[in-house]
Amino acid sequence: MTISSHPVSAPEFTAGGGIVSSGVELDVDEFGPNFGAEIRGIDVAAASDDEVRAVRQALIDYKVIVLRDQLIDDAEHIEFGRRLGDLTFGHPVWNSGDVPGEVYSLDSADDGFADVWHTDVTFMPRPPMGSILRPVVLPRNGGDTNWADTELAYESLSEPVRRLADSLTAVHDGNRAFGYYLKQRRGGRGNTWDGEEVTELVPVSHPVVRVHPETGRKSLFVNPGFTSHIDGVSDAESRGILDLLYAHITKPEHIVRHRWRLGDVVLWDNRNTVHYANRDYGDTRRVMHRITLRGDEPFGPA
Repeated sequence: MTISSHPVSAPEFTAGGGIVSSGVELDVDEFGPNFGAEIRGIDVAAASDDEVRAVRQALIDYKVIVLRDQLIDDAEHIEFGRRLGDLTFGHPVWNSGDVPGEVYSLDSADDGFADVWHTDVTFMPRPPMGSILRPVVLPRNGGDTNWADTELAYESLSEPVRRLADSLTAVHDGNRAFGYYLKQRRGGRGNTWDGEEVTELVPVSHPVVRVHPETGRKSLFVNPGFTSHIDGVSDAESRGILDLLYAHITKPEHIVRHRWRLGDVVLWDNRNTVHYANRDYGDTRRVMHRITLRGDEPFGPA
C-alpha cells in the first residue's frame, strides 16, 4: 500500500488544521485496521528533512511504526531522535553504563525486562511524548513486543464508562519499580530530567483520560506498570476500576505484536499506547537501546 503523507511540524499543528504537505510518499504496510504500520524505503541515517517530517506524521497517524534494515549505532539513533524532537535523558534514575546519556539500555543480564504493560515514565510530571527503540542483542527467538492502542480502547468503552473515566485522575508512582534502585544503587542521586536532578520519586497525578495535544483525541492514560490507584475513591473501587480498564485495554483487537530482528527501529506515541515485552527467551541475553522524546504535562477533557 502506498500513501501520500501530509507531515505536520509540531509548532504549526492544531487539531483539525495546520497541515503542511511535504510531497513525500511513504510505502506503508499496515499491521491492522486501526493502528501500527511498517514503513519501507526510509534510510534513517540519510533521510531528508521531508522524509523525517513524514515519519513523524506517520507516528501520529499509526501510533506505532517499524523501520527495517536500519543498521545504525547509538550516535545515529540519537541524531535521528533529535530530528524528530527534543530528547530527554535516557531514564530519570537508571544508570545504563557506558552509553550516551540519552540512551536507556535494557539489558536482560541486568534485570532489563519490561514484562508488564506500561507507558514509558508516566511517574514523572512530563512523561515522554514518544520512544524510539532498537535491538542490540537478540535471542534466537522470543522477546517480541506488544503494543495496545489506548485511544481505540477508550473509543470502544460504553458511554457510561467513558463518562466515568473522563472525570477521574490517577496516581502514578515510580517507587514500585525504581525506588529501591534509586536509594540503594544510586545513593539517592538519579539523572537529570526536565532540568533537575532526580533525588526522589514523588508520585504524580495524571488524568485517567488524556487528550492528545496534537490531534485532540482521547485515550486511556493508566497502566499496570506505574499507576498505583485512582484519586478520591476507596481502595476497592480503585482496584475495580483499574482492573476493568486494564482488561479492556489489552483485549486482542486493541493489540499489535512485533517480532524483532537486528536492524529494526520502532517508534511509538507514548501518549496513546501501552506496551509489553515478552519474557519468553529463558537465560538468553536481550539488549535493547531506547531514546525518548520530551513530552508535555498530560491534560484531560475540559
